[in-house]
Amino acid sequence: MAFPTSTYRLQFRNGMTFDRAIELVPYLKKLGISHLYASPIFTATSGSTHGYDVTNANEIDPTIGGREGFDKLSATLKKADLGLILDIVPNHMAASLENPWWRSIIEWGEDSLYASHFDVDWTRSLTLPFLGDDFDAVISDLSITADAQAGCLALTYYDSRYPLNPKTYASVLDGIDLPIAKKIATIAAHASPWDANAFHDGIRAALSTGTDAGFSPADTMALASALEKFSNDPNNLLKIRDLQPWRLTSWRTAANNLSYRRFFEITGLAGLRVEEESVFDDAHRLVLELVRGGIVDGLRIDHVDGLADPKTYLDKLRSKIGPDTFLIIEKILGEGETVAADWPIAGTTGYEFISELTDVMIDNAGLKTLYHAYDRLRGRPTHVTSEVRDAKGLMFDVNFAGEVSTLLRLATDIRAAEGGDMIAPETVRTALREILLTFPVYRTYGTADGLPEADRKLLTEVLETVREGGRAEAEALAFIERLITGDVAKIVSDKATTFRIRLQQLSGPLTAKSIEDTLFFRINPLLALNEVGSEPFMRDHDLKHFHAAMQARRETQPNGLSCSSTHDTKRGEDARARLLALTEAPDVFAEAVNRWRGLNAAAIHSLPDGAAPEPALEWMLYQALAGVWPPELTIKDADGIAALSNRFLTFVEKALREAKLHTNWGEPNEAYETAVADYVHALFGNRIFLSDFVATMQPFWWAGAVNGITQTLIKLTAPGIPDIYQGSETLDLSLVDPDNRREPDFETLAKQLSAATHLPVTDEDWLNGAVKQQVIARALRLRQDKPTLFSQGRYIPLTGAGKRGRNVISFARADEQDAVLLIAPRLVLGAFAEHPSTAALDGWDETSLTLQPGLADRRYRDLFSGRVIAAGEKLSVAEALSGQHFTLLVAEG
Repeated sequence: MAFPTSTYRLQFRNGMTFDRAIELVPYLKKLGISHLYASPIFTATSGSTHGYDVTNANEIDPTIGGREGFDKLSATLKKADLGLILDIVPNHMAASLENPWWRSIIEWGEDSLYASHFDVDWTRSLTLPFLGDDFDAVISDLSITADAQAGCLALTYYDSRYPLNPKTYASVLDGIDLPIAKKIATIAAHASPWDANAFHDGIRAALSTGTDAGFSPADTMALASALEKFSNDPNNLLKIRDLQPWRLTSWRTAANNLSYRRFFEITGLAGLRVEEESVFDDAHRLVLELVRGGIVDGLRIDHVDGLADPKTYLDKLRSKIGPDTFLIIEKILGEGETVAADWPIAGTTGYEFISELTDVMIDNAGLKTLYHAYDRLRGRPTHVTSEVRDAKGLMFDVNFAGEVSTLLRLATDIRAAEGGDMIAPETVRTALREILLTFPVYRTYGTADGLPEADRKLLTEVLETVREGGRAEAEALAFIERLITGDVAKIVSDKATTFRIRLQQLSGPLTAKSIEDTLFFRINPLLALNEVGSEPFMRDHDLKHFHAAMQARRETQPNGLSCSSTHDTKRGEDARARLLALTEAPDVFAEAVNRWRGLNAAAIHSLPDGAAPEPALEWMLYQALAGVWPPELTIKDADGIAALSNRFLTFVEKALREAKLHTNWGEPNEAYETAVADYVHALFGNRIFLSDFVATMQPFWWAGAVNGITQTLIKLTAPGIPDIYQGSETLDLSLVDPDNRREPDFETLAKQLSAATHLPVTDEDWLNGAVKQQVIARALRLRQDKPTLFSQGRYIPLTGAGKRGRNVISFARADEQDAVLLIAPRLVLGAFAEHPSTAALDGWDETSLTLQPGLADRRYRDLFSGRVIAAGEKLSVAEALSGQHFTLLVAEG
């Protein structure tokens, strides 16, 4: 397999089309990228901004250029010798009328050819929770109409038209004495899901005036009038509703009463059953065509943990795409968790790498001080374990209540079939709740054969913890344990398998929504830790931990992606790099927050349930602002301030609702949200505050610029394939999506790269990202020149010694022929306290590195300056850097 040497993630939609991507190919080539890594390109719902709401997995979205545009892009990439990796979505599709498969199951119910494609409980009506209120409450907004475009009768609710089951047409049309009604009724009487196209064509023809098969405009108008009269009687609508294979309900009921499995808690995304051979084939037809045709070189599997059986899916996919296709998965790894060695993949998309990078940039003592300051402001200690439990409890009790109810019904059925003494449902529910709240990773990987040995061990540890907690009854825990491990009577083995798989498909989303989309917006001592793939737990962050993680990475997934920003990260990589510097001077930040709170105290609102914003939220707002503030923005720039304010307000609304403390997406607390928004407006309008804020944060921004270069160099040289998210090759200070999905200014990026004849070293270049872009371009070309070194070479930690030994991060990549040494600064905030310039980074005298045999007594060329130095057993950091502040030394000969 020819692995990528680097990837560049491009977000299609939002203005990015295949034609525009073609224009970027020369830039990507010059940057040193080997593979374009494309977001989902298949047809999605109208207006989709991300493409994960697929409506047709076998069509390339016309809105971004369709198949013709895609083929042009592919040909352009081939000509430039660039590969292509596609992000595919096998675990869900849009629960949308635009999706022909979903529309079919609405229309035909369990008789649909696609009834088994989605994870639907067909013992019940298909629930469609898309009404603004209960059916009875909105009945005046509903009507039966003849949809000439779709070729059907439909229940219309504003712009949505839900097709009626053809078997129920007679109940609508029998009382309408019109030839056109009789014609439609006759067509419907002979309708079959096996020939649905002919049925729809027949109805279209009948409703299409001016054709030989159609009726006159007067006929269609008469039918419309008759249907309107029919709809004016609520009893008629209730009668027709009760005849359908679906039930339209309020969107508020989705969490509690849903007959299909959702993707996470998104009602508009329905789970696919790709574990079924026919569904797999239908969902992958075009993808496989593109891979087998040599058009696509690699695939990224979205949310692999959402699949019923990830390993079997990956094995099946691998058998169909062959051994040479690059295959990676999106998966969150818990602390100490690794990808199963028998999965046929190159690795993950690299979220865990983000967490590992923080070890290099954090001052442990300062992090503890920062936590203490946050706790004082908050008025209570932060117990992250308890906070995780609370967030998971909320997800279990509210957001995923319907999925939990499904599991409990299954458990009750199994218990009854086994003939054992019944356990009260609430007792089983409590036991299940405790297990899910205690689970330390996303999921286990049990199948019809039971639970793998490693997962059995993990389950045993979880159950021991739960029993020690004393919150669940032993009998219920033992019962659930048997269901998970498969230790059940043969008569219920199939149901136990279903329980096991559904539980596993629930535990991942429950964990993700609890931590990434709840906890990360509740606990804010250091926002840089609140990142996908990480958790805000206090632990030792140091170079020893980082080096161990990189050595393990080299063994477990040397060809997995190493990312630092993605479309799902909570803030840009350079914003995190800035915020990590807060651990070097936590008292400065804490004192500043107290001062800023005083300067903005008049903007605090007093609400019945307390102050808004509360002190802990103020802390978060100031820290988030510190991360996003553009280095070139001055407080005199009114337009720039206004633009940043608008972006920040969008972020704040999302942060408040995701935290789910005072407001949420389902039931927004307008008074609270308005109060916080007013406070934010006041911040941006307070010149005294802004002046103090910018002056105070300047040293942190300088240190952040250095951190940003250091983490970039690590990503480019450590085990793994560096993944560059669009625009993050320069300064990435973005906020959570949708902010991080804005299109970069590619024209400026291309000009900046082309204009550079040497590595930029001015202070402005450090702060605006020009240095970063050049570092990436040169290092990526080095990776292309020495692919084996970076994919297979050893990872050798190098330890700094002497006066500033703790301020350097260094390691080598080496094989029998080649060697590369990285030397970069860390924990450098103190250098900028009095001198806000990179010149303050000098002073590496009396600091050295000890080189091992094979690295010592060699000549090295500096990748960025071209200087050649001779290294003995000891390498002087001052000599290696020579005022440049970082280096990649490439062995000669």
